[in-house]
Amino acid sequence: MHQDAGLFAPVDIELTPRKDGGCIIRSRVELGEYPKAVTAHLLRWQRQAPERLYLAERDGPASWRRFTYGETADIVLALAGVLLDLGLSAERPVAILSGNSINHALLTLAALHVGIPAVPVSPAYSLMSKDFAKLRHIVDLVKPGLIYVETHAPFAAALAAIGEAKIPVVSGDGGGGEKFSNLLVSRGNDDRVKRAHDAVTGDTLAKIMFTSGSTGNPKGVISSHRMFCANQQSLARSWPFVEVRPPILVDWLPWSHTFGGNHNFNMVLRNGGTLYIDGGKPTPALIRTTVDNLKEIPSTIYFNVPAGYEALLPFLEEDGKLAATFFSRLELMFYGAAALPQTTWDRLEAVSQKTLGRVVPMTSGWGATETGPLAMSSYFLVNESGVIGLPVPGVEVKLAPVQERLEVRVRGPNVTSGYLEDPEATKKAFDEEGFYCTGDAVIFRNPDAPEAGLKFHGRISENFKLQSGTWVNVGAVRTAFVNALSPLLLDVAIAGENQADLSALAFPNVAACRSLIGDHEAKLSIDEVFKHPDLQRALREKAAVYNRQYTGNSTQIARLLLLATPPDIDAGETTDKGYLNQRTTLRRRADKVAELYAGGGDVIELA
Repeated sequence: MHQDAGLFAPVDIELTPRKDGGCIIRSRVELGEYPKAVTAHLLRWQRQAPERLYLAERDGPASWRRFTYGETADIVLALAGVLLDLGLSAERPVAILSGNSINHALLTLAALHVGIPAVPVSPAYSLMSKDFAKLRHIVDLVKPGLIYVETHAPFAAALAAIGEAKIPVVSGDGGGGEKFSNLLVSRGNDDRVKRAHDAVTGDTLAKIMFTSGSTGNPKGVISSHRMFCANQQSLARSWPFVEVRPPILVDWLPWSHTFGGNHNFNMVLRNGGTLYIDGGKPTPALIRTTVDNLKEIPSTIYFNVPAGYEALLPFLEEDGKLAATFFSRLELMFYGAAALPQTTWDRLEAVSQKTLGRVVPMTSGWGATETGPLAMSSYFLVNESGVIGLPVPGVEVKLAPVQERLEVRVRGPNVTSGYLEDPEATKKAFDEEGFYCTGDAVIFRNPDAPEAGLKFHGRISENFKLQSGTWVNVGAVRTAFVNALSPLLLDVAIAGENQADLSALAFPNVAACRSLIGDHEAKLSIDEVFKHPDLQRALREKAAVYNRQYTGNSTQIARLLLLATPPDIDAGETTDKGYLNQRTTLRRRADKVAELYAGGGDVIELA
């Protein structure tokens, strides 16, 4: 049985119908006041709870490097002066190429405190790229006055590609540049720091967040202090419990993306919580790092993407001690960035029920880099996946009819003013009433009861028509099909434009496939796994269940092809948060699409 335990604010919305068939929805709950600068929260907790643990990261297999709010504030104020002395400014920001770390946090907070923008760059652009094109584009656009990397060696090729000699480089280990700890030895002028901080307003640029660039070069989202401060006020008005019980997070989500870097990081800071930086990831090589951290430190709220829950679930189901620690003080589970298969939801509820004798609530929300990110949240109990909730306080959501569907558009203090040095993209991003146009579609869970919330209904740009002229809602088909074939598939690209029927290019969950056929020691090649009769039988059986439920020509899947190579982030097939770009994937793998419709070979016929 679900228990709310005072987690959520009451649902109180106002819906205004429009003549075009759309509507505007907003919360009647007042947003309230919020500070003008993100680091006002740091100064508050320095005064009120200086000894409370704020940041922690592993510095050994059994130990943590820890910083209290008091220690963090002292370092940030000193480091802010050093950054000013180095000539950094709104025009010469700090670019951070490496992943989450305490040094990354200190540098970001110091920059924000005195009006210097921070530019967190996806490490994939440096570590997984062959040509560094996206990284060079970002550096050319923002013109950083300083670049930070945690360890120099892995980034050496990327730094060489962008001409590191022209830009000062600081690293955690001191390789090939200034060592970060050397910046902490000196201290800038305190009066200068105070003047610079006092000059920060809500309009001051806090970060330049880059979109994932799945359809071209990444765009720099102008992210102000107001966006972040208003957004956290909205979150606290939706989840009042975070103000009463400061959140404790064990979190791996990358700070180069808005989910981890703004939603989670700022939530901890705003509410005086504690953030344990998890060096793991939902990959075969790193998931055990996450498991080890979760065995030791229980979260009060756990945030993850669907792939993260999929990777973690087998450990929770098989290790009672891990589950006992994980659920011991967990108040809420949250998923974002992609659709969570209902089977995954059900398994999480089952292990929670088994461990605690009750179900820990699962929720989600919706937003974008351009919306700070939170625009909608399920601040009420739900029992199904895919519900993104309702507008949070302070945010207006317009549902605009587009291609016979409802597009989400957003207006509020949490919304960006546009894209850095890209007036054309900025103009296209907003409608005539100043709403940011997201390209995401939604449906009401219950059209007769809008307070029941909205469900994500795919990306409008992904849709196409079959030979018959029937529109295909790709997002809905993809979600339902992956859900039906879970846990064997991680994702699919739906093909069929101008064809008679639909097919799927499938990215398999290789670990789950090996487990199904008993290949626990991974002795078989990928090709042998894919051709194993037990796996093919299981895929056909699960697909048959799906096709019996979805009988329309625009929903049935006639065949699928398992892909041995994962989505390529460098080519824009996927984002760093794991969202599959359908059109790019189909275009780059046109030979596989042709193979699907030619039949034979490795194609698995389903209908």
